[in-house]
Amino acid sequence: MVTRRRAETRGRLLDAALRVFAAKGWGQVRIEEICDAAGYTRGAFYSNFDSLDELFFALYDERADLIATQVTAALADPDPSFHHAVERAASTLLLDRDWLLIKTDFLLHAARHPDVAGRLAEHRARLREAIEQRLASTPLALPAALPDVPAAARAVIAAYDGVTVQLLLDADAHAARTWLTQLLNALLVR
Repeated sequence: MVTRRRAETRGRLLDAALRVFAAKGWGQVRIEEICDAAGYTRGAFYSNFDSLDELFFALYDERADLIATQVTAALADPDPSFHHAVERAASTLLLDRDWLLIKTDFLLHAARHPDVAGRLAEHRARLREAIEQRLASTPLALPAALPDVPAAARAVIAAYDGVTVQLLLDADAHAARTWLTQLLNALLVR
C-alpha cells in the first residue's frame, strides 16, 4: 500500500520533473536537479523511481490516462453525431507544449536506445488499446480506408502526433485544435 506521504512525494517529483525537463530538455537534466526543484533528496527520488527513464514513463502514463479520459468524455456526450464527438475530442485533448517538448526529446532518446524504444512502444500500445476501446464502444461507420477499429485508433494517434509536431513549431494551440478536428473528420467521418 502506498502511503499518502509517499504519493505526495512521488507527485511532487513528477511535477518538478515536468518543469525541469521542459526548461532544459530531456537529455540535459540530472536527477539532482529534479530533486532540488521538488525539495527532496536523491533518496526520495530512488525510493520512487529507478531511473530518469522510469520517471518519464510515469509521466507518460499520467498523460496517456488523461488523453484516454478526454476521449471517453468526448464520446460519452449525448449528441450521437460522431462529427460532434470528433470536435469535442479535438477541443479537449491534451496539447501541452511543455509535455510535447519532453515527449519529443524522449522519443529521440528512445530511438537511440532499443531497450527504451521497446518500453515506449509498449506504453504507446496501451494508449492505442485505450483509444480502440473507446472507439469500439461508439457507433462508428468507418471509411473504407480504415478497415477496422485498430486502424482507426492508429490513424487517431498519427493525426495527434502530426498536429503536436506542428504545435511545437508554431506554438498556435488554436490552429492545432482546428487541424486536429479537420484531420480526424477526414479520417473517421464518412
